[in-house]
Amino acid sequence: MTAPVRIGLAGYGFGGRFFHAPLIASASACDFLGVVTTSRERGAQVAEQWNRPTYDSLEALARAGAEAVAISTPASTHASLVRQALELGLAVVCDKPFTLDAATARTTVELAEKLGRPLTVYQNRRWDSDFLTLRALLEAGQLGSLVRYESRFERFAPEGEVPVAGGGTLLDFGSHLVDQALVLSGPVARVYAEVHHRADVDCFDDDVFVALTHRNGVQSHLWGSWRQGAPGPRIRATGSTGTFVVDHVDSQEPVLLTGATPATEGDRWGLEPKGHHGEVRRGDQAESAPSARGRWDLFYPAFAAAVRGAGPMPVDPWEAVATATVLDAARASASVGRVVHLT
Repeated sequence: MTAPVRIGLAGYGFGGRFFHAPLIASASACDFLGVVTTSRERGAQVAEQWNRPTYDSLEALARAGAEAVAISTPASTHASLVRQALELGLAVVCDKPFTLDAATARTTVELAEKLGRPLTVYQNRRWDSDFLTLRALLEAGQLGSLVRYESRFERFAPEGEVPVAGGGTLLDFGSHLVDQALVLSGPVARVYAEVHHRADVDCFDDDVFVALTHRNGVQSHLWGSWRQGAPGPRIRATGSTGTFVVDHVDSQEPVLLTGATPATEGDRWGLEPKGHHGEVRRGDQAESAPSARGRWDLFYPAFAAAVRGAGPMPVDPWEAVATATVLDAARASASVGRVVHLT
């Protein structure tokens, strides 16, 4: 049997505590060594929740025998910590946004290739129930050829309560939205974006719209917002013969927030209630589209297999460079108010 990959976690904020630690600890292919944090409060949480030690640096984690690390720290620290981890000889999972711009993303991936270190990006939303359902419908030909893809991560938070650790809404939500659009429809030819910024000292963007024209002609319309009191459908995907609509956001995040994990839920993990299923609509006709099972629990086993040379990375890091390139173009488009062409 292949030995589990000895992996640590850097950062124990919202993402590290609720998204990474439970999924690492639930993966039999991983040996969860502990967390890099200098916060006493978070160190106490790690000890209470996982009975794992904490480390004050990536160097300390490496000395403890780690082979890999998941980086779940504020977005502005990702690039430097990934580079440090790679230079320490660690395989790396980096949370999104991978970096703050495409140039930094590119040089980071090039460093991983130069050093021969495994690197991937935590695009867990590829394994959302709604997105997997859409991909299955398209592969089965139930929508015909995709014409327009509409996708939303819309939430409502009062002014001043918008999380900023993700680098703003364009980078935080946009990293997922653009990644999913590229998975579905491939490279982008043109980008148009509108961005609203908060009126406080940080001036983080809290409401964005991005329109992509893919090289194959598909249009992707993407919304990310913390200002939307009436969220639209999570996905509306229009094909040549029908449209798939789903209103509800995948439930894996709220389940994790309750303290449940793939290990505690077993075969119930990722199942959506019937009331959350989408529909395939053709004019006045509508038929239920049962939700595929959400599978965030597959990410870390796939990463461990890749580290052991038994499979590909769950997310090719060059795909994160492509996403960052589109997000750079969206930022440029919003600043000048016109379409940006990509070559």
